[in-house]
Amino acid sequence: MVHRSRFLICGVICLGALTGYGLELDESPAGPGEWGTHPGPDAILAVNPPSFVWRPQKGVVWEIQCAVAGNFNSPVYQARGLSWNVHCPAKPFVPGTYVWRYRGQDSRGRRTDWSQIRTFQVPSEARSMPMPPRAELMSRIPARHPRLFLRPENVPHLRTLAQGAMQPDYQDLVKTCERIMQNPPDTSEPPLYPSSMVRGSDAWRKMWWGNRTYTSTALNQAAILAFTRLLGGPEAYGYKAKDILMACAQWDPKGSTGYRYNDEAGMPYNYYFSRTYTFVNDLLSDAEKETCRDIMRVRGKEMYAHLCPNHLWKPYSSHSNRAWHFLGEMGIAFLGEIPEAEDWVWFAMNVFYNVYPVWSDDDGGWHEGISYWSSYQNRFTWWADVMREAMAINAFDKPYYAQAGYYAMYLTPPGKVGAGLGDLNASKGASYNRSIMSTFAAQAQNPHWQWYVDQIGGPKSEGHYIGFMRGSRAKVMPKSPQDLPASRLFQGIGQAYLNTQILNAQDSVQVVFKSSPFGTQSHGYEANNSFLLWAYGERLLIRSGYRDSYGSDHHKNWMWSTRSVNNITVNGRGQIRRNAQARGQITGFETTPEIDIVSGEAGSAYETPLEQFTRTLIFVKPDLMIVYDQLRHAQAASFEYWLHAQNKLVVSDQHHIVVKRGQVSCDIDFMHPSRLTFSQTDQYDPNPRERITLREWHLQAISEPQEKLEFVTLYRVTRDNQEVPRMATLDEVPGGYVLTAESRKGHVTLLLPDGPAAKLQEGPLQTQGQILVEFKAKSGQTRLIKMSDVHHEDH
Repeated sequence: MVHRSRFLICGVICLGALTGYGLELDESPAGPGEWGTHPGPDAILAVNPPSFVWRPQKGVVWEIQCAVAGNFNSPVYQARGLSWNVHCPAKPFVPGTYVWRYRGQDSRGRRTDWSQIRTFQVPSEARSMPMPPRAELMSRIPARHPRLFLRPENVPHLRTLAQGAMQPDYQDLVKTCERIMQNPPDTSEPPLYPSSMVRGSDAWRKMWWGNRTYTSTALNQAAILAFTRLLGGPEAYGYKAKDILMACAQWDPKGSTGYRYNDEAGMPYNYYFSRTYTFVNDLLSDAEKETCRDIMRVRGKEMYAHLCPNHLWKPYSSHSNRAWHFLGEMGIAFLGEIPEAEDWVWFAMNVFYNVYPVWSDDDGGWHEGISYWSSYQNRFTWWADVMREAMAINAFDKPYYAQAGYYAMYLTPPGKVGAGLGDLNASKGASYNRSIMSTFAAQAQNPHWQWYVDQIGGPKSEGHYIGFMRGSRAKVMPKSPQDLPASRLFQGIGQAYLNTQILNAQDSVQVVFKSSPFGTQSHGYEANNSFLLWAYGERLLIRSGYRDSYGSDHHKNWMWSTRSVNNITVNGRGQIRRNAQARGQITGFETTPEIDIVSGEAGSAYETPLEQFTRTLIFVKPDLMIVYDQLRHAQAASFEYWLHAQNKLVVSDQHHIVVKRGQVSCDIDFMHPSRLTFSQTDQYDPNPRERITLREWHLQAISEPQEKLEFVTLYRVTRDNQEVPRMATLDEVPGGYVLTAESRKGHVTLLLPDGPAAKLQEGPLQTQGQILVEFKAKSGQTRLIKMSDVHHEDH
């Protein structure tokens, strides 16, 4: 009996181990920097099939199930044995409503419980983009070289183009090659940092970036030589490319150009080496190929270990968001030659299908701003070209890439200087987008984007081998965006661009507004509920500061702070700096030809959270903007309203403030509250490094301490010698405010409630809790607009 009891107990324990005991499923919510579970509850998808993502756990393989009406006994889709916490099915779903769940299993056979059940909808209009199975993807990649940007069977056609329709482009390549042959790059290995060098110092940064430039020059020139020889250029080009390649192959793979030692040198080494290798492959001996494979295996494994699987759940690292597709290029170039290369390709494709792009939603915006958008997306388009040629995958089937070009069109219309929020954007303008928009227009075959390219200087080639390959594609006929609305909300990044028109910024007024679900993290660090104002080609109300060095005292303590933007601080303190938790939200948006309205909430983003900070902008086109701020604090506080300009603001009193730039002015009237005090300086706190002489002007309008406060501020834009109506009145009434004003094109009446239950009435106009705008045009037409909520959906 004793022995039998022991056997029964053992059997129960063993059975328990096999049926789930002791293996817990971690379903904790996503934290800062984490992608989160997708599709989320009640998501309406923009792409079909869904990309499934869930929280990873070590030592676990996964199973997912999808069902209709919760009938998991007969799942409509299931996948087992998934090594990673992401999965995209190989076939589209039938449009409809589904539920899904997942569970894990460890190497001992123990299973977790099933996850919570989540619902999602696949609408009929969702874009079809299934992910081919692993074996099929690999089979699409050519067995022979070249494999990157072109296929071996396409080489004869490209040679024909080089001697025919694209001969001028080919001759440009030859000229470049001749210059390289006469002055070949240095291929001695770059030095390591001296032990005494201080990381982050100017000397360190010079060496850090200098090694990147040095490495890129050597190996990219080798790639140019090798590619031109494929088009029919002299054999000498190929042999010189091989010489450069093999010299660089002698560099220590974990030395000064190692990915983990200096990723800014390691990344270009890896992709330029891979391109040269595949372009010049037929000239390499077996021993030379083996040398290349050996060193690239070391470099690739280092990169893969850093990225996988971490990037599939924490994909917000800026540098990693380039590295994953560079690893994909390495994998394609060395597929079947390095044992791990297939894993590198499969990982890159899983990133693309499941967790990319990150700083956006499907609507095409980019949280980090135009500068980083252009830089990172320019590089991504290389991968788009590679995927198209090697695996017949069109990146522009993704909803984001079908919309991405509109981000530049609305933020930087033709003729505009200054590119909005985000790092390094103050001097960027429409022409800065010429290269990336040329590529996007051609890759997406989008006529609006091609029109934009034509307006900012015409198509700009990437140059060299990439430019030649892109030049062989069909041309795009331009189409004016006159059929599009002038203003647009990019809900995914929480930014609205309000324009009088998008055909020519020199004859337009633009307001930029941010209240972002991405918060103040990364290079999009400006505080929520900030706004910017441009008019007729001039920057009037700006974001201030100058990035003298990333992470410098000035960068961190001025530019990352709420004080540096047109916003509000409380008792001298602002929103949490450079943090994903400092979130805002666009709560309402309306656009019409005459009036735009946008509203955002940012109270919870502050270091000491506010009960409310709702900012609403009413833009009466083209000359009038009303900013209505509702602030609630737990105790009496001083509220500091910040404005920034390139020139000193002229302050007569709180109702007569003028900022002027060139022949354009903005008159500012703080209509409410009264008894504001003002201060103004041209000094930052702290100032940038001494080599930076830029100074801008910073105005504070400071309230008396109180718990509840509304700012009602009127901005009126004028050109010199332009007659503009000046009439504006504000009446404080029970429940809020009634504002009436004349604009160049008509008369506007605003009902501004001071709370969600407040009732307001002015003649026949009435509202409860919602801003109401009546616009009577001089033409006799009347438009009535009531602010409506923005619906926030998980795509």
